[in-house]
Amino acid sequence: MKLLTATSRTQGQRDNDFNFCVEGELVIVAPLVCDADAEDPDGGCGCGRSFGGLNSGKGTTTALVSDLDFTPDDAALAIRSALEQSSFIQFMRPEDVDDVIADTLELADGFDVGTVVEQRLGHIQARD
Repeated sequence: MKLLTATSRTQGQRDNDFNFCVEGELVIVAPLVCDADAEDPDGGCGCGRSFGGLNSGKGTTTALVSDLDFTPDDAALAIRSALEQSSFIQFMRPEDVDDVIADTLELADGFDVGTVVEQRLGHIQARD
């Protein structure tokens, strides 16, 4: 199954790139965007342009499309568990969690394995 994983590849392509994740960990698009980034992904926070690592709970601005030995149920369980362990869960309704899971399972579908992607306020695009 194609899923997004944290990568340091192409870091530095944008001057505001960062990667605090563990290389290869599963990532999701940050489920909440703060006021600083709500209108501008290059705002002061970084949540409007980052992915969140499911294990580390940290962020990265780059993700790799990876082919992993996961079923959709495996991935959904990992995402739900990470959200339940995070501080995000207190701000989310159950249907929001379901939406994050559904979105995450589809994020990599339009890209070839090995493609490095970035996100800009929820829009996923390949990096050059």
